[in-house]
Amino acid sequence: MAETETPPTLPQSGEPGTIAVDVGVPKGDVTYHPDQSGAPPKLRVSHLSVTYIDRKGNRTEAVRDVSFDVLDKPDSGEIVVFLGPSGCGKSTILKAVAGLLPPTEGEVLVDGKLVTDVGRDRGMVFQAYTSFGWLTVRENVEYGLKLQGVKKSERRKISDQILKSVGLADFADRYPKDLSGGMKQRVAIARTLVNNPRVVLMDEPFGALDPQTRWGMQSLLLEISRAENNTILFVTHDVSEAVYLGDTIYVLSQRPARILHQVDVPAFPVRDIALKSAPEFRAVEKQLLDLIYAPSKS
Repeated sequence: MAETETPPTLPQSGEPGTIAVDVGVPKGDVTYHPDQSGAPPKLRVSHLSVTYIDRKGNRTEAVRDVSFDVLDKPDSGEIVVFLGPSGCGKSTILKAVAGLLPPTEGEVLVDGKLVTDVGRDRGMVFQAYTSFGWLTVRENVEYGLKLQGVKKSERRKISDQILKSVGLADFADRYPKDLSGGMKQRVAIARTLVNNPRVVLMDEPFGALDPQTRWGMQSLLLEISRAENNTILFVTHDVSEAVYLGDTIYVLSQRPARILHQVDVPAFPVRDIALKSAPEFRAVEKQLLDLIYAPSKS
């Protein structure tokens, strides 16, 4: 290549028109290696790597050798947060767990079973609002149950419970166009939870909301997680949000995403708005910021 020739610009990970392929890229070093012995955990991601190739043949390595376990905790909910810079590959990890794209290397297992496609044991909530505009809130929430052949009376019973849990009982007969952004995202969460998935995947679901609404949604998610015993994988690049929601936080590198650190968040007695200004909360925030901005050893 001539010195003046500019190499082609590589697409962002997950850019429309790209697909994941096996390009035989050697695995890179990671600083976090989980204990993967014993009984199968609820979720196991083992040596996951994803490389995209676009229509022009340009390759982008999005995820490199990511491994982690999420154990089954039937008596309590758990939120696992992936914290990293925009475009680092966080969403790609979630999509691989969801079965929306195949790994280039490695594997994903739920309850010991290999993930090869989408399934009811996993539900995903995206940042963009995904409700069907021609269906009411209740019809949106019941949509998955209807596809499963659940009887109307049973669907109504289940949707009543879920709508109440997300604070939408009074809006069951409204249409998405009548709802605020926060309410639309509650519909998306309810529609995911109604199928009772083993793992809930949330890709920056509150990123488009104003600060006050965002805090309300964070508090709602904590309530749902504890009440429903959900295991939630939550992607964010907001340090405060990660500390407020997370039980475990994985700090990711720049693309290609690698797990650099695991941070176990203290079991705060109460998680409310006052906690965000408490010294113990600020201490965890500082720890994360120090890890994120630590000088590279490369």
